[in-house]
Amino acid sequence: MEASLETTTGDAGAAPSRMVAVPGGRYLMGSDAFYPEEGPMHEVDVAGFELDEHPVTVAQFCAFVEATGYVTVAERPLDPADFPGADPADLVPGGLVFVPASGPVPLDNWRQWWAWGPNASWREPFGDGARPAGWADALDEHPVTQVSFEDAQAYAAWAGKRLPSEEEWEYAARGGATEQTIYAWGDEVRPGGQVMANSWQGRFPYLNTGAEGWRGTAPVGSFAPNGYGLVDMIGNVWEWTSSYFTARHEPVAAAAGTVGTTGATGAEPAAPASADEACDCGCGCSPSDAGRDLAAPTTASAVGRADRTRASAADAEREVRLRAASDAEREALQRAASAEPGSRMPRRALKGGSHLCAPEYCLRYRPAARSPQADDTATTHIGFRCARSLA
Repeated sequence: MEASLETTTGDAGAAPSRMVAVPGGRYLMGSDAFYPEEGPMHEVDVAGFELDEHPVTVAQFCAFVEATGYVTVAERPLDPADFPGADPADLVPGGLVFVPASGPVPLDNWRQWWAWGPNASWREPFGDGARPAGWADALDEHPVTQVSFEDAQAYAAWAGKRLPSEEEWEYAARGGATEQTIYAWGDEVRPGGQVMANSWQGRFPYLNTGAEGWRGTAPVGSFAPNGYGLVDMIGNVWEWTSSYFTARHEPVAAAAGTVGTTGATGAEPAAPASADEACDCGCGCSPSDAGRDLAAPTTASAVGRADRTRASAADAEREVRLRAASDAEREALQRAASAEPGSRMPRRALKGGSHLCAPEYCLRYRPAARSPQADDTATTHIGFRCARSLA
């Protein structure tokens, strides 16, 4: 079935946005050929839904803020009680910003190219610091960044929409393809030499020649749409989903019901058996639960865990526990288990990759790729788009 395109305006005078009606269907979710957290590949049924044609732009988010007076997480003052012993001068709002390295560096520590950006926000993604070379001056038609999960939810509610589940997002990213392919457009990264998405071109994290000239975010719609008419599903910015991150897909739970508004109606995808099983996904793709240096207020947790997921005998026990749980109990179990070790902050599954994904480091500009991110984190390479259930 072909998707249809329509122009809609959400509730409360939301900024106009075009939505694509994505027909329901069954597909193979995940991959067994790349990173461990993408498997196992399994069948999922998805109910029809609508999805924004492109990520929410800076201009659209600005309309939301002007209409509501909303203050994003990155713009809010920090509570000294949350950072005992910190210098009050360090307690300034902000977010994580990408800082290109000056040359080759080991790729096992994201702190070599991510830094805390004082006063970074959706208004100025790099805050008090200078934008890296190649970033556009005017960002109105670029995807909004420096938005946390809470910020994305707030915008979606104002617009009369919601965030898509991970299952919905991946289904839409495949664009109605009847065969499983590596990329959203086929098995070649550059068919006929054509650059298909905004991803890192060159040597990460110090040399980027730019995708079609863009070395930061690109205006939405700069690259060809997929089979459903959706743009920027791959590359440009990672996108928030409503789904908690899991160390691996749980095919029994995920396939138990048709994915609708909040996930599988029969059983939600199971959470990791323990926090140690949660895949770090390389950290450079999305600096999971990251914040400041230890010398400053920090929400950072230990990094450098191997990008592997251990099979656990606790899986079966967890599956039984989740199936027997009420909806509220299941939500609490998933929320707690999605957090990183030493943190109570839940993590969601990001999808789509970004302009920072590079083949030698973060080959995640693929529909099956996924990465964890703490709900309270905002960065220069994470945005979102909204979904809406069909009546």
